Amino acid sequence: MNHILFERDTLFILDQRLLPWEEKYVECKSAEDVAWAIKEMVIRGAPAIGIVAAFGVVLQAKRNPSRAKEEALRAIELLKKTRPTAKNLFWALERMKAILQSKTTDLISALEREALTIWREDLEVNKAIATNGAKLLGPSTRVLTHCNAGGLATGGYGTALGIIKKAFEEGKILRVYATETRPWLQGARLTAWELKREGIPVTLVVDSAVGYLMSKGLVDAVIVGADRVTSRGDVANKIGTYTIAVLAHRHDVPFYVAAPLSTFDMELLKGEEILIEERDEKEVLEISGKRIAPEGVNALNPSFDITPAEIIKAIITEKGVLWPPL
Repeated sequence: MNHILFERDTLFILDQRLLPWEEKYVECKSAEDVAWAIKEMVIRGAPAIGIVAAFGVVLQAKRNPSRAKEEALRAIELLKKTRPTAKNLFWALERMKAILQSKTTDLISALEREALTIWREDLEVNKAIATNGAKLLGPSTRVLTHCNAGGLATGGYGTALGIIKKAFEEGKILRVYATETRPWLQGARLTAWELKREGIPVTLVVDSAVGYLMSKGLVDAVIVGADRVTSRGDVANKIGTYTIAVLAHRHDVPFYVAAPLSTFDMELLKGEEILIEERDEKEVLEISGKRIAPEGVNALNPSFDITPAEIIKAIITEKGVLWPPL
């Protein structure tokens, strides 16, 4: 899946706002273009945001080679302000900043190599997560996933959906339940789209149907991605994740989080310390530009919530599975 393409001085990003109806790319030639694409949800998903941000630094440096370092530093500060919750954004930008602080003679080439390395490493990490996670699933597993943690959200393979893809190849997946994931409908538009392309049986459900599914014994495991993980294992992920985790805990359904180590923020202990992004209320009040609530009604639109470590069965990383202490 080529949702990110890099050619010399242009980054092409598949516009996820238009999926599944249209496959169209947005051209980015500067850090400002990339920042806009991240803010406007042209691309989303913690690892993917980190990757395109790294290329945003490259693009800006190329625009003025004689002032490449200054342009790159300005790009880093600009891109840091796009979305506050996802750790991978800041992790990737710190790697780019480290290149600026090295004594390389060809700065632009070094920046480009680092961005490409971040991208390549993400693909390798995703596949390792998939291998580790698939081992936890038995035959004929019915998996529920929330939001989109597939190729579109990463360098091209996926974390939570990467595990599902790997397990499906091994003949372990009977069905995947994908939640709609309001208000951006990442599950309905993106996860369902990805799974259908892979030939994996997928059933779409409204977010509020999760309790019904579990009460009927229709879910054997939950696998979700993560935008930030604290040192004690609290997880920030798409709004609604905490609700699903609580339901899974109530119904004794294992709740797994798939996350690369780059998503971990070891400087934070508790989930309450994570800055939660709040987006425009129009995303809740409107669908495709049409208002669905009465005039005069406002909306609260947090993009993420916090799932505490104690109700997470395990966190699946590229280095292995992190089980809670006994």
